[in-house]
Amino acid sequence: MPKKVSRRLNELRKKVEERAYEPKEALQLLKDTATAKFPEAAEAHIRLGIDPKYTDQQLRTTVALPKGTGQTVRIAVIAKGEKVNEALDAGAELAGSEELIDEISKGMMDFDTLIATPDVMPQVAKLGRLLGPRGLMPSPKGGTVTFDLAQAIEEFKAGKLEFRADRTGIVHVMFGKASFSVEDLLENLKALQECIDRNRPSGAKGRYWRSVFVSATMGPSIEIETNALRDLKLTELA
Repeated sequence: MPKKVSRRLNELRKKVEERAYEPKEALQLLKDTATAKFPEAAEAHIRLGIDPKYTDQQLRTTVALPKGTGQTVRIAVIAKGEKVNEALDAGAELAGSEELIDEISKGMMDFDTLIATPDVMPQVAKLGRLLGPRGLMPSPKGGTVTFDLAQAIEEFKAGKLEFRADRTGIVHVMFGKASFSVEDLLENLKALQECIDRNRPSGAKGRYWRSVFVSATMGPSIEIETNALRDLKLTELA
């Protein structure tokens, strides 16, 4: 049965033309269509020319958003001994060893990012089936497996995000709040674009960028002219 579209969303869709917009124009439209009764996020949905079922076409990395995410990030840390106290002192909301692994295995998910030290990863591995589908499994590539807990906690609190391409080759990333200025949203989106280009998988052949759409959490999709975003220089954002 097709999902019913609300009258609000139907009205907002009429504001969006079926064309690719210049980046600034698209982000202004995103702000104009963020009319829900709660603070909406700004989301990017980027289709890449990759097939993640092949290991050399997978994309998983982190991006530091220069203007932050606009969210309070709750961090949990799994470590041993003194590292547990170090994590709490650095600002982690939760930190522990086997007891924290046990709580998570029973369904406790009161965190947005999970960081682990390398020496506990054999124990953390058994949470893979639970954490993997939620995108919460610590990984060295994602910057969430490290002994330098203070730096990792600081970076993730400041706006560092881990992201990956899903099995269809699409990257879904929240890159700020709809309440951000157009300039701040654009700076974050540009950082995301440059990060995706920098981390192009070695097996990606042909056209890498297929399409870029942005939207507010409850708003309509707005297409961005891909080349206009990639050609944009940061100096032009001033």
